[in-house]
Amino acid sequence: MVIYQLFFNSHISILSGRNPELVRSETRHSSSGFIIFEHVSKVYKTRTEEIEALFNITLEIEKQEFVTIVGPSGCGKSTLLKILAGLLPKTSGEIFLDGTPVTKPRVDIAVVFQDPVLLPWRNVLDNVLVPVEVFGWDKAKYRSRAFDLLEMVDLRGFENKYVNELSGGMKQRTAIARALIYDPSLLLMDEPFGALDAMTRENMNLELLRIWGESRKTIFFVTHSIPEAVFLANRVIVLSPRPGRITKIVNVDLPYPRSLEIMGTDRFGVYVKQIRSEFETKGVID
Repeated sequence: MVIYQLFFNSHISILSGRNPELVRSETRHSSSGFIIFEHVSKVYKTRTEEIEALFNITLEIEKQEFVTIVGPSGCGKSTLLKILAGLLPKTSGEIFLDGTPVTKPRVDIAVVFQDPVLLPWRNVLDNVLVPVEVFGWDKAKYRSRAFDLLEMVDLRGFENKYVNELSGGMKQRTAIARALIYDPSLLLMDEPFGALDAMTRENMNLELLRIWGESRKTIFFVTHSIPEAVFLANRVIVLSPRPGRITKIVNVDLPYPRSLEIMGTDRFGVYVKQIRSEFETKGVID
């Protein structure tokens, strides 16, 4: 139990002492969107004041879509992700995933944070299998899937390596494999490559697009970087300074698979300029 407590505490107490569960509700939303935000707002209350973090977020995301969220520091990007993950309560509004309301952590939602939060006394394979043990599932049954995931994230052959033997990119790929071990339908990523050097970050963007192409998960990706947001996404959601509200949604009409060379094209530059123009009076955000 110590292992699991450390694991979840490092994830900002993701489970709040409870195992997540797949929410099964008879209340279903009639819209066709896979993810639906309806007038979602969040206010943090302190002893002396109320801080409005998000205001009136209304958005639909389709299944298997890759959506990036970009905005200045403190605009509520991570707050929005944590509300979608069921880790934070919203102040008002509703969120639906595949027709059912999101009110707490669910096993059909996985989260990858900037810190991969790997357990240093466990090898790569055993780190990937941590959620299986936490949920009390049959570990032997999931070993084959774990090896398949390690193959997909290009870590096959490293399953017996320990954390101190891995590069930063390899640690994040291990975290992605761990997030996918129970086959969630939605993958939430909160600046997962923000701590990596520029070259590793570019390579991880390529790896993530390849993984998305193979797994076809719906991905909700938070970033400070406008070029990263454009490079990865079908759509870029632009948030204003606090309180975060949607100021622009940019459809990125660039073909997949994408290579780094596309970042030097005029079309790519137009998208970046279009998003950056939202912040001309507020400073550069990447």
